[in-house]
Amino acid sequence: MMIDSHQHFWVINDTDYVWMTDAHDTIRRDFLPDDLEPLLDAAGIDGTVAVQARQMVEETAWLLELARLHPRIRGVVGWVPLCDRAGEPWLERFAADPRLVGVRHVVHDEPDDFFILRADFDEGVRRLAHHGLVYDILIFARHLPQTITFVDRHPDQPFVVDHVAKPTIVRGAFDRMWALGVRDLARRENVACKVSGMVTEVRDAAWDVELLRPYFDTVLEAFGPSRLMVGSDWPVCLLRAPYGEWAAAFDRLVGELSAVEQAAIRGGTACRVYGLGVPR
Repeated sequence: MMIDSHQHFWVINDTDYVWMTDAHDTIRRDFLPDDLEPLLDAAGIDGTVAVQARQMVEETAWLLELARLHPRIRGVVGWVPLCDRAGEPWLERFAADPRLVGVRHVVHDEPDDFFILRADFDEGVRRLAHHGLVYDILIFARHLPQTITFVDRHPDQPFVVDHVAKPTIVRGAFDRMWALGVRDLARRENVACKVSGMVTEVRDAAWDVELLRPYFDTVLEAFGPSRLMVGSDWPVCLLRAPYGEWAAAFDRLVGELSAVEQAAIRGGTACRVYGLGVPR
């Protein structure tokens, strides 16, 4: 089974998507399941994991409803107010739906670079294990040292690092500090990683597979195929590449791996880590 482990939906408005700037005009429109399904068909992808784009419980409820109506959405990574004990009823409510497979907070947009180590946030993450939920880690490379400390506080919690921890990708200047940090993080067996979001971290005017390859090779060596999963980051990827172009680039990145290794990265890891289709 092939799974796109990271994509988004939204109905655009002027208030909820504060992270969108003028640089995001390409994606400042509605993106819904009917827009995505032809792209999945063309790429031979069986299902997806829909990931939150707004830190609102209303979005989590909406994504779960979309998943109910569209079976190719195999799971939802939503948002709940983890720092607020009042968020527990929301967690109880949403976790009762087997389509909720994980929770995410947009850590890299917090003004405090050490937000991930806050006591109230850690307490919220501790509640996830009771519900059998994954926590998706969304950070920039500069957050890797504190993220390692955070993960070590939760040795029994499954984690997935989004977008290979967002290195700075520049031709001729490999991000070595990112590589050191991501290799260290990968030593924690409860952490998996998404091969996603790389094209939008490229700082050059153009990108190609060979520019991305050292970053893919680094996470492949660090995590191994059994802890890697592919994600498109659609529609955010459209800022740099159409869906099909990213899918073709990914095919080239994994093209020399064995069939077993490819099967893991293309869907097996996502199914196992998120428990897609497995009742909790």
